Amino acid sequence: MKFLDLARVHIRSGSGGAGCVSFRREKYIEYGGPDGGDGGKGGSVWAEAVEGLNTLIDFRYQQHFFAENGRPGMGKQRTGKDGEDIVLRVPVGTEILDEDQETVIADLTRVGERVELARGGNGGWGNLHFKTSTNQAPRRANPGQPGVERTLWLRLKLIADVGLLGLPNAGKSTFLAATSNARPKIADYPFTTLHPNLGVVGVDGVEFVVADIPGLIEGAHEGRGIGDRFLGHVERCAVLLHLVDGTSAAVGEDYRTIIHELEAYGGHLAAKPRVTVLNKVDALDDDRLADARAELQRVSGGPVLTMSGVSRTGVTEVLRALRAQIDEDRLRHKPAKETAPWHP
Repeated sequence: MKFLDLARVHIRSGSGGAGCVSFRREKYIEYGGPDGGDGGKGGSVWAEAVEGLNTLIDFRYQQHFFAENGRPGMGKQRTGKDGEDIVLRVPVGTEILDEDQETVIADLTRVGERVELARGGNGGWGNLHFKTSTNQAPRRANPGQPGVERTLWLRLKLIADVGLLGLPNAGKSTFLAATSNARPKIADYPFTTLHPNLGVVGVDGVEFVVADIPGLIEGAHEGRGIGDRFLGHVERCAVLLHLVDGTSAAVGEDYRTIIHELEAYGGHLAAKPRVTVLNKVDALDDDRLADARAELQRVSGGPVLTMSGVSRTGVTEVLRALRAQIDEDRLRHKPAKETAPWHP
């Protein structure tokens, strides 16, 4: 299945049915009077977050979603049938944006969460509603309200606990393949990862989700390389895992490049908790490893772990550091306990 994280859709709610002009005419009934029924309500357009989806590829092949119109009213005070609603089923983590791609209408982050995107038009009143003491035979009825038509954008931001960051060929996909059942493409050339990958990682009996996004290069916020369009997939993560290639001749510069791109992207991404790891240590001797680690600690201003995704050296320590950050984030966002109501 292809990965698609941005799609445009055109929606229209149903129009309400027209009211009916009718008069009761039966044998032996004098002054039957008006009996026109109301029109039915038009169907609405909804969006719902469902399980089992992690891409918006379905909306590439169908972009138009029109709800059913309400049926008109009929005689004998019969109300027209309401139009059927239509539901856009989207993955969890989907943002719904207005046509300007900036105004956020809804953010569906939980399974079963629903939002009404376009409300159906009300049905028109039949002539029975217009009967008065001075107008006992009204010959007018209301038309139904028209439906709402609009263009929207769907933008998917994957739900993950850990986001992988680094330059191309920093070893992100190798780490994901070594710690989970995910099988991302791995090769010895840049940009082998062209779309985000998800993997479920376990350590000490606890599982969490890791998202691997395409590598960043200098100037990604200006559109260079693949750009920073996939950074949105790590906005919801509790912690970022920053992998730095230990075999690079400029370890500190590689680290600063990624941090600069995070700051240029904006938002709170650069302020998220990070675990910095010097990767590919199996290809370094002891002296070179010590120098690279010291340089990275100096530039990052914090602790640096060492790891090799190929030989799996230090992988468990990295996973435990990530788990500790995830637990801390969950404690920070844990809702306060509601106090029990007082009873005499």
